Amino acid sequence: MIYCYALIAILLFALTGWLLSFVTRHYSHVDSMWSLFMAITGYVTAMFITDLSPRAMLVLAAVTIWALRLSIFLCWRNWGKEDHRYDTIRQNNEPHFWFKSLYIIFIFQAVLAWLIAYPIHVAVSSDAPLGWLDYAGLTLLAIGFYWEVVADWQLMRFRAQPEHENAVLKHGLWRYSRHPNYFGEALIWWGFGLLAATDGYVWIWLSPLLMTFLLLKFSGVGLMEKTIHSRRPAYRDYVATTNAFIPGLPKKRDH
Repeated sequence: MIYCYALIAILLFALTGWLLSFVTRHYSHVDSMWSLFMAITGYVTAMFITDLSPRAMLVLAAVTIWALRLSIFLCWRNWGKEDHRYDTIRQNNEPHFWFKSLYIIFIFQAVLAWLIAYPIHVAVSSDAPLGWLDYAGLTLLAIGFYWEVVADWQLMRFRAQPEHENAVLKHGLWRYSRHPNYFGEALIWWGFGLLAATDGYVWIWLSPLLMTFLLLKFSGVGLMEKTIHSRRPAYRDYVATTNAFIPGLPKKRDH
């Protein structure tokens, strides 16, 4: 039941984002809301727990740091401009997109985030003592967070230089993976899964599996690489030598 209350709170927040789109005429701010949907799940759950366990406190701290960092970063990145993905969605769903966007963009992402955040709900609800699975989960979270933050920072610095407008970043973490930020994000959710694993709920593993699938096939690697070749011709050489997702040493290109 508590998990359902979290959904109500998330949907109300999504409705606020939809109303904001009437003012901005943009929809990219839903990206900045995505991680906050997850954090809401944790905090609504915590509101109904009388005595929060050490695990709950650790998970709440982790999801807060992750959610705020990602939300602020995406807000800064998208400020004053619309992501081309939402322009395409708008064009494909006229007329009356102003209304359709409520469920196509905001409700859809809110419900999806709620489902993915299930391990956070389970971990915050748990009163089991900390064990090796929790420490493994925290380690995975820390590695994933480092990987994502550093990758985002390296890409931000690279794109800030005018001469790199159509160039491809091939150094730093981007030397070992074409999408190190997405790899870091996947590690974070496997970490949350481990933190919720002590209570033995099999369903928690659907969350990191779903997130990894989305990052690989839906909103991450797959979507990005559909159009990037036309925008950055040098990307074909990058594909030939660099792993898409899991980091690895650069390969020699066949001639």
